[in-house]
Amino acid sequence: MHPETALLFTIAGAFGAAFLFGFIASKLKMPPLVGYLLAGIALGPHSPGFVGDVGLASQLAEVGVILLMFGVGLHFSPGDLLKVRRIALPGATLQMLTAIGLGYWLASSWGWTSAASLVFGLSLSVASTVVVLRVLEDRGLMDSIDGRVAVGWLVVEDLLVVLALVLLPAILSALGAGTAGASPMGRTELLTSVALTLVKMVAFIVLMGVVGRRAVPWLLTHVARSGSRELFTLAVLAVSLGVAVGAATLFGVSFALGAFVAGVVISESDLSHRAGADALPMQDAFAVLFFVSVGMLLDPGVMLTQPVKVLSTVAIVLLGNTVVATVLMVLLRHPLGASLRIGASFGQIGEFSFILAGMGVSLGVLSDEGRSLILAAALCTIVLNPMLFAGLDRLSTWIARHPRLLDRMERQKAPRMAHTDLFETITVGHAILIGYGRVGRTIGDALQRQGVPFVAIEQDRRVVDAMRTIGVAAIYGDATRPGILEHAYPGTARLLVIAAPDPYHARHIIDMVRAKNPTIDIVVRTHSDQEQAMFEQLGVSKALMGERELAFGMAYHSLRSLGVDDDHADGIVEGLRGGGRMQTREFSALMPTDLRM
Repeated sequence: MHPETALLFTIAGAFGAAFLFGFIASKLKMPPLVGYLLAGIALGPHSPGFVGDVGLASQLAEVGVILLMFGVGLHFSPGDLLKVRRIALPGATLQMLTAIGLGYWLASSWGWTSAASLVFGLSLSVASTVVVLRVLEDRGLMDSIDGRVAVGWLVVEDLLVVLALVLLPAILSALGAGTAGASPMGRTELLTSVALTLVKMVAFIVLMGVVGRRAVPWLLTHVARSGSRELFTLAVLAVSLGVAVGAATLFGVSFALGAFVAGVVISESDLSHRAGADALPMQDAFAVLFFVSVGMLLDPGVMLTQPVKVLSTVAIVLLGNTVVATVLMVLLRHPLGASLRIGASFGQIGEFSFILAGMGVSLGVLSDEGRSLILAAALCTIVLNPMLFAGLDRLSTWIARHPRLLDRMERQKAPRMAHTDLFETITVGHAILIGYGRVGRTIGDALQRQGVPFVAIEQDRRVVDAMRTIGVAAIYGDATRPGILEHAYPGTARLLVIAAPDPYHARHIIDMVRAKNPTIDIVVRTHSDQEQAMFEQLGVSKALMGERELAFGMAYHSLRSLGVDDDHADGIVEGLRGGGRMQTREFSALMPTDLRM
């Protein structure tokens, strides 16, 4: 590989191998992430054939982490963290301390130094943000109270790890370890370093809250007014990457924290949804590169030469993360079923573990064997995570069948934190309303006046919050995702109304709902004759074109204003509805396709 083309070869090899192994993994009913990790192993220096540039792949992967955390910030406001602080803050802190202690004890039993044991334990204490968010999205839990607790837990973990990354060199120096020739740090120097780090972090957050909160939305608003989609996408990428790099350069915080804060700042803007949609494709692509780069660092031989150590490390991750997180959430009065689900999502380690392990190696306190053990444990736990999730789901279902056991384990006086009050009476014979804009809001008002229960699905978080405030059962998310749609109980619904304007998504939603409920009545919004014909062929009950219905209303009013009596005006409009539009059809036939009504 020539140095001039190293980047091109690395990207092409990573995407090609990731696609191949990811496709095979999906066919074997395994998460595609497993295939991405295996692709990295195949491209790494420990396997024959083509070897990618690990350094370049790691830098590209960092972009994926930045965009991922930026997306988390877009959908997670400070208010969300405050709502779950009583669980996320003490829970994440105690869970990490327990996992660090278990990892430290295990490494010490192998004869490792205190510094190496500390880095090892810290690497096993933090779950992968990428994996947890993928699990939550796939299961439609991002906007549930469980999802908010999990994301809040992750944010607390990330903040603690960010602090650890900054303080780790100082702490290791105080322990007499670290780079060669470095003298141990005294207590005063250590306290000074800690205080300086906290001041920098607070300064960055305050600056973004005061200045960035106004400047970034203002910038995106002016770019959006230009009408150029390409410029808006570039602006979103420039903000997410620029803030992340600037935060790391000027304030010493991690790229991930900088991108997260940038996302939180934009989340309060009217353009947050569009910004997230534009960043998503890049986020997915670079997230794949992240997992490939991790696989490139793994020496698979460690699983054969050190199987006991690998299994012990995996056991520590499962015990210190899954079991401890579940127990802590139950003790903090969270429902048992939700605690099991969230605990299962934490039963793996990922990106921050790799960063910590890499820092340990660069500081000279962790050996290559130690890093390989951490990477091997990450691969194993990510592979096992879907099975762990399924197993704990079955356990939750079994416990739910035994009310006495459930009440005892959940502690009967524990408050239920789920926001399901609005959904308790909406399970059978209800309507599902997709989109709550100007059209959807009018339909929702009509259903409410008639006393018809309905569930609305909307992608704008602020709209959803407002709907819940006035008592509307609302679900935040993309209705084309099965996990989101399932929360609206499509199998027992009586009516599906798609007020969103996208015909492709509408067709996808119709297919998914009919798979659950073949006889459901469907009303859909269209924008052209072709779309209307397509939906009629699909057998929907009613496909209405907004512009045409507006024309019918204006035609009726025009006739009435010219003295035509009500019955005659109604008859003319009904004739137009019934297809008696000779002049309209003749005129449309003469017009270009894209201008036909």
